[in-house]
Amino acid sequence: MAALMIQGCGSDVGKSVLVAGLCRLFANRGHVVRPFKPQNMSNNAAVTEPDEDGRRGEIGRAQALQAIACRTPLTVHMNPVLLKPQSDVGAQLVVRGQVEASYQAMAYQARKAALLDVVLDSFRRLEAEADLVIVEGAGSPAEINLRTGDIANMGFALAAGVPVVLVGDIDRGHVIAALVGARAVLDETDGAAIQGFIINKFRGDPALFDDGRREIERRTGWPDLGLVPWLAAARRLPAEDAVVLDRAVEGEARRVRIAVPILRHIANFDDFDPLQAEPSVDLIYVPPGNPLPGDADLIVLPGSKATLSDLAFVREQGWDIDLLAHVRRGGRVLGICGGFQMLGRSVSNPDGIEGEPGSAPGLGLLEIDTVLSGDKVLEPCSGQTLDGAAYEGFEMHMGRTTGVGLDRPLLRRADGSGEGAVSADGRVSGCYVHRLFDSGAARAYLLAGLGAASTAEDHALQVDRALDEIAAVLETCLDVATLARLAGLKEPTP
Repeated sequence: MAALMIQGCGSDVGKSVLVAGLCRLFANRGHVVRPFKPQNMSNNAAVTEPDEDGRRGEIGRAQALQAIACRTPLTVHMNPVLLKPQSDVGAQLVVRGQVEASYQAMAYQARKAALLDVVLDSFRRLEAEADLVIVEGAGSPAEINLRTGDIANMGFALAAGVPVVLVGDIDRGHVIAALVGARAVLDETDGAAIQGFIINKFRGDPALFDDGRREIERRTGWPDLGLVPWLAAARRLPAEDAVVLDRAVEGEARRVRIAVPILRHIANFDDFDPLQAEPSVDLIYVPPGNPLPGDADLIVLPGSKATLSDLAFVREQGWDIDLLAHVRRGGRVLGICGGFQMLGRSVSNPDGIEGEPGSAPGLGLLEIDTVLSGDKVLEPCSGQTLDGAAYEGFEMHMGRTTGVGLDRPLLRRADGSGEGAVSADGRVSGCYVHRLFDSGAARAYLLAGLGAASTAEDHALQVDRALDEIAAVLETCLDVATLARLAGLKEPTP
């Protein structure tokens, strides 16, 4: 079967979007395509279909998007190794969708080499069912200090025999140095595995960079496979890396202002992408060191990979005081997943599932208590808002929540049971449902409670249109015939 790997000169050079666009491009040509990323690091994840043992798992959000681009269900084999950061030097290791353990960075370096067989097995499974597998690397192969035991870039590519295309991001500058520098530090074997390069995120007249592209070819010996313009449609796709939050800025003044504090271990912040696309909403991400805006109509506490740690972080930032003042002024608060847990009376972590064992009082805005114990909940969910608007999403969390606050649910599940909790005055609410805002009807209901109108369009339709737009652009700016040939894909004769 055919395969091609897209690696980059660094993180956030646009690999995930390019892979998604190429998946949709070749799927639109009638091929059976599958996405694959050997190792990912992200706290934005999605729940998969059941595996061979009937268990659902989790994979990085980028691979979930790429599966959508391929028009295929999500499986754990699309991202067999997922690292979910819990601290600056530690992460939870998820192997084929299931939590294995938490590792400090140095300890994981010793563990990862043994995961190569798992990664290769998952890749071969996808390869057997597809015409083409498009693989995404992680970080950069030029990080040669991480080359020993590598399973994310060249270590995988050479073991699997997959040709590589290297992507440079011209928007951040020094793209010539990035590509030529990568060639300089890679050894001969790794350098020879790279079959060409792509320049990404170009703005302006492409002719102005013709000399630069020729110079990269001359200095690296790699063929030029295309120059991709700035893809405006990518803004409508879910983002995976929290680096995008570092550049989050306030939008123009709009009817309703919704604020999301950027927690230290924020997770699944793509839950709020549908709100960002609403013309009636001014969605702002509040970075550490800044107070929560006093004029916000709604403050949303997002998901967290380390609930107790981020609860302490909320207090460290003074955001707990801001939240209480916001509620006293008549403002509304919504918590999703970890944020929902923080809004309760207490959070306990007796078994050290998320960081060190311990417990702490919650923010006291909901009459619930959470104990972080038991198996991780990984399951799709659906139901209705209290006015009957349908929603679909998924749960992905540790812990069990109890308390009288659950007697006032925010939502109704498909089986008629309640989901989430609402305070007695109706100003504070929360639930475990990720992707709640994706449903146009449910989003319209929730925004109506703030006095805002909604497009009421399902977010999946917006994402699907964006993928088709990106695929159409890539058809015109990339040497698609050469990419197919390098992958070993037999294209139908026109």
